[in-house]
Amino acid sequence: MDPLWTFSGFDRSEVPWMKRPTPDEPGPGQESVWDYPRPPRLERTSVWIEVVLAGMRIARTNQALRVLETSHPPTYYLPRSAFAAGSLRPTRGRSLCEWKGAASYFDVVACTTVAERVAWHYPNPRRKFADLVDHIAIYPAAMERCTVDDEVVVAQPGGFYGGWVTSTVVGPFKGVPGSLLW
Repeated sequence: MDPLWTFSGFDRSEVPWMKRPTPDEPGPGQESVWDYPRPPRLERTSVWIEVVLAGMRIARTNQALRVLETSHPPTYYLPRSAFAAGSLRPTRGRSLCEWKGAASYFDVVACTTVAERVAWHYPNPRRKFADLVDHIAIYPAAMERCTVDDEVVVAQPGGFYGGWVTSTVVGPFKGVPGSLLW
């Protein structure tokens, strides 16, 4: 039992929407997001990543980084050099991640199509995530198509998150209704 809830005389297990869900069983070649660590881990990957907006390839690389965090599908960070010239436009706003630090945002531009504030990066990440410098993540739901090794990605549920769901990961995933306190 969670000591915080016990101390207050409250049993978290009595409230269904506060319970940790039962993880899906991974099959061959799959990972469970419930085996990912918290705090998150950063790792290099050689899978091919492609991002398309308005019929234009925005980025393609096999030198991405992925962030793995409990209950979240991987978030891919692509090297800035993988992006087409002119496809990233700095925009307003900042946010703070307790693990990675302060993020800045980009609009993604493809000819006359502009997807506003859908990419982000950490210009000065915390030491554990220093490799994220010059890498950019994108919300897959805002793109026409994102692929990992030619498999079309499904966006992590709940618009706030930037995870990429493929057949290689199983959930349930943070972002579905009732997952606020997982």
